Amino acid sequence: MSTIETRERRGALRGIGSSQTSTPQNLMVFVLSMALFGLANIILEIIPDVTVGPVDVSVSYFVFVPLTLAALLNPFWAALGAPLGEIVFTDLLMGDFSGLAEIEGFIQMFLAIYVAGSLVRDPRSRPQIFLGAVVLVGIDKLLSAAVDIGKVWVGVEDAELVEGLPQSIVLLEGIGFGVDVVMSGILFGAIPAMWLIPALHGRIEPLLGMRPRVPGEPQPGSVPRTGWFVVVAVLAALVSFVFAFLEAWDLSVGTVDADFRDRFGDGFLWVAVGALVAVLAIASILFAVWRRRGDR
Repeated sequence: MSTIETRERRGALRGIGSSQTSTPQNLMVFVLSMALFGLANIILEIIPDVTVGPVDVSVSYFVFVPLTLAALLNPFWAALGAPLGEIVFTDLLMGDFSGLAEIEGFIQMFLAIYVAGSLVRDPRSRPQIFLGAVVLVGIDKLLSAAVDIGKVWVGVEDAELVEGLPQSIVLLEGIGFGVDVVMSGILFGAIPAMWLIPALHGRIEPLLGMRPRVPGEPQPGSVPRTGWFVVVAVLAALVSFVFAFLEAWDLSVGTVDADFRDRFGDGFLWVAVGALVAVLAIASILFAVWRRRGDR
């Protein structure tokens, strides 16, 4: 008898959830994704960026964090929570919030995590995990590159050109995309995720009252296999472009430009950490109360 089959039977006997997730479980996945991705971005805030000429050689985000939650738990709620965690804990609380323009990054990151998490049909398959990490970065950065090129093409922003190479905007975006795939997608995405996801499979799900996923089983909250999703995804991407252009046209609404970190130093990051811990603690207490009532 395989380990997965044994876990399935134990889950069924002890009432550890089913392949479908309840609203409290989904909300807990949402809060976990928001808190952990927010913490990951806080850590990135203290890591200096490296610039080589016009190319930024740095880690955009720790891809393995949202990918792990999306692959093991629920892609939809993990994808919904992660970009919101970045906005709340590393933008809004730090006084560096772009208002409606933030919706662009939210939509793009949501689509990237949602699709990537849905691609991991078997949490023990390292090739699928590798593909998911690369696809996550690929979707997010391709959409961002399209927005940047579109701004230059329309004329709302000036291009950062290399002297003597008038078409270098496309070249620079291509180089930047390759750097992001290697740094964020592979080094800080696929490599840790290929170890972390199989290691946590069957261990983290029971803590949320969920049964570990079985390869081939429909994944709760995954991308539906229908052409309608492609249509909705394309429309969402186009909407993200609109919000990106709002910022370029100086039409941002709800902008916060207090720059608390510049005024109080890196120590102010602990405020975001404290808020993050508080949100996670409250959600954990409420979830524990729900589980206790469910066991009665």
